[in-house]
Amino acid sequence: MGKYFGTDGFRGEANENLTADHAYKIGRFLGWYYGEQKRRNGDDTPARIVIGKDTRLSGDMFEMGLAAGATSTGADVYLLGVCPTPSVSFLVRSESFDCGIMVSASHNPYHDNGIKLFNSEGCKMNPEIEAEIESYIDGEIDVPSALNDHVGRVVSWSEGLKIYEEWLMGIVDVDLNGMRIALDLANGSATATAAQTLRAMGAQVDVIHGEPNGVNINTDCGSTHPESLQRMVREGGYDVGFAFDGDADRLIAVDEEGSLFNGDYILYACGRYMKKKRRLAHNMVVTTVMANLGLYHALRDLQIDYAQTAVGDKYVFECMQSNGYSIGGEQSGHIIFLEHAVTGDGLLTALKLLEIMCDEHKSLKELGSELFIYPQLLVNVEVQDKNRTMADEGLKAKIAEVEAQLGDEGRILVRPSGTEPLVRVMAEARSDELCHDYVYQIIDFIRDNQL
Repeated sequence: MGKYFGTDGFRGEANENLTADHAYKIGRFLGWYYGEQKRRNGDDTPARIVIGKDTRLSGDMFEMGLAAGATSTGADVYLLGVCPTPSVSFLVRSESFDCGIMVSASHNPYHDNGIKLFNSEGCKMNPEIEAEIESYIDGEIDVPSALNDHVGRVVSWSEGLKIYEEWLMGIVDVDLNGMRIALDLANGSATATAAQTLRAMGAQVDVIHGEPNGVNINTDCGSTHPESLQRMVREGGYDVGFAFDGDADRLIAVDEEGSLFNGDYILYACGRYMKKKRRLAHNMVVTTVMANLGLYHALRDLQIDYAQTAVGDKYVFECMQSNGYSIGGEQSGHIIFLEHAVTGDGLLTALKLLEIMCDEHKSLKELGSELFIYPQLLVNVEVQDKNRTMADEGLKAKIAEVEAQLGDEGRILVRPSGTEPLVRVMAEARSDELCHDYVYQIIDFIRDNQL
């Protein structure tokens, strides 16, 4: 990871460690860089950059800063407005933009924001280019301004979302007439596309948390807080419910009884279906180390192989891309269908689940009925320096002690957050009580030793 850019872009609290000046400089560099690349290839047309945002109050500020910077060095900027992160990734590829930018901090609170960069293939920006941007931010290099008629233009481009929605509806051939679907839009990006897409496909759709005001994104709602959606589905007699995160690249589903259907269930149901339809490349499902032991047991029962990566969609994608695998994802609901997209897409995931339900004439509960999930507990503990904490020899010894207690009947996983000053402690065991005991052995050690 670089000085500013981590595994998921440049994140920070708005106007603290992520400022409008940062946005302006990022835009300036990208406008110049891609324009220069085109000129070197004999193309005198301006660089084209597409920018989207979620619903955070600071989103307008960063959008304008990025656009001002990019146009100042000659790029033409297309503003999508509020949109899902995966729509930016898709449109960069489908409409031949030089790069894309999404202003979002995903599932983080509203006062945080982030700048995610996509290359011309719709993938996360090359680390080498991010390193050059960091050098420019720190004043180590300079870029020239565009003059006269070479200054770039800003285009309001809501049509881009229509292109994205039509593409999604073309992927899954399913008639949703008669199906009742509940949506939790997290007061975020999903408000731009999810309900209207599903209604266009025939479903009856009811929405909660679909009125963003700039500060309510992810607040007690969405994929990280699906409790209200669970009640809604259970009490309202819906066929299925879908909860998105703030930028709509993740999805947590809810079955007809109000039970959660997380990323492990989604990988199981989709992997099983894809194998049945002979669409599971290399008979492989890609997971992360956070996947439940029950998922691995269920995949083995289906004679499906699995690969395990570090936590983060970046690592899941890299594994899939380098080996030609077709599906992978995280327990958090970030699922990649490489046949269609190079990033997670909550709405695409929802459509894939609906396709299976309709084709097999099964409820969501039935699709996951053969998957036994081990009790699991994940607790975040705030630390002063997560890297120093993880390097502590006493903590390593404590983890080894807990691992010995678990034996073959579970596991303990301790890892630093990629985006926050937290250490995440996760345990799986035969009971909730055992999970709590093992997790808090680690948590108490960290707190008692002020790590």
